[in-house]
Amino acid sequence: MRSILAVLSVLALSGCASYQNDEVHPVPTDRLLAYQQPGKDSVKVDVTRDIGYLGGGCYVAITIDHEIAARIGKGESASFHVPAGKHVVGIIGDKDGEGLCSKAMLRRELLVPLEPGGNNTFRIVSDNRTGFDIKPAVE
Repeated sequence: MRSILAVLSVLALSGCASYQNDEVHPVPTDRLLAYQQPGKDSVKVDVTRDIGYLGGGCYVAITIDHEIAARIGKGESASFHVPAGKHVVGIIGDKDGEGLCSKAMLRRELLVPLEPGGNNTFRIVSDNRTGFDIKPAVE
């Protein structure tokens, strides 16, 4: 009986973790807010949000150098054109969201070198223990 309860507990807790989706959809253009025009020395930055129950009904705001670049939902992906060099890429709670979504106390940031040919791809993940996070994607 204890074994069954232990297994059910683990399954219940892992059910809130996010996972990569095979069918990623682009963020609609009305939620792409900055860094959309390619520049002379810009590099492409891709951000994908995993699928998961945690915050599933809320958008997360993607920031680049503390400027909101997009509002992204679960299973969506966005691309940005950013000048090469070191930048702060992060996520915050969506202040334009409805209800509790706009009250999220969320701020995760990475100082990253964005270079042509470099790994400029990031994942937004969620976990029931640690909440949301943004991480470099493993190629």
